[in-house]
Amino acid sequence: MDNVEELEKMCQKIIALDPKMRSARFINSRGHLTAGGMKDGLLSLEAQKQDEMMFMELALRVRMRHEFDGEFGEVHFSMSYRDKVIVMSFPLSNDDVLLLSCEKETDFGKLPFNVLKIIEPLKRSPMKTF
Repeated sequence: MDNVEELEKMCQKIIALDPKMRSARFINSRGHLTAGGMKDGLLSLEAQKQDEMMFMELALRVRMRHEFDGEFGEVHFSMSYRDKVIVMSFPLSNDDVLLLSCEKETDFGKLPFNVLKIIEPLKRSPMKTF
């Protein structure tokens, strides 16, 4: 994607996949929010400062997972089933990442594969937002 507007549109398309979606956010390799956010009308479960820490930790985790690509193959997505939400991350080129959150009632057997279809162009080329 060449700009933030296109990434924002992609976030809206992803949020529209399931009424239980809470957020779709693009995070760059340094852990900074590039595009996206919470679904209209919803508030984040964490404070903004915690968001920033979570983004940086996620960026580090994405880079570290490459250590096992040779043995297990490339990571297409990771999912955490938590007490309050489901969180999914989708590594993109240049260690950028798409971070999603959704309600626990989401069909997590289908949703990530539908997301992969939408973000396929980003898996092949880096996000160019800076």
